[in-house]
Amino acid sequence: MEMLRIALLFAVTALAEIAGCYLPWLVLKGGRPAWLLMPAAASLALFAWLLTLHPAAAGRTYAAYGGMYIAVALLWLRFVDGIALTRWDALGAALALGGMAVIALQPRV
Repeated sequence: MEMLRIALLFAVTALAEIAGCYLPWLVLKGGRPAWLLMPAAASLALFAWLLTLHPAAAGRTYAAYGGMYIAVALLWLRFVDGIALTRWDALGAALALGGMAVIALQPRV
């Protein structure tokens, strides 16, 4: 149950970070209106706050979070950008998520 809670929190954190970076990209590269920078800033603030909800030390949280970020970024690539994923993408995401689990679920001393 703890792993599910951690994974869901990491997934929401990744979505907040990706959205916060994607919106400025749309403004700068896609010619979208500048007002999108406001929700981008809010999304990045949410991302930073969500990282503080993890019980582990900040460095360990960031290291474990990286695995989920990779998986969510690939899902974003598929469902938002419309680019098909390869088996190599799936393998890389699985390895990254495995690494996240090892770091996040290590015994607490």
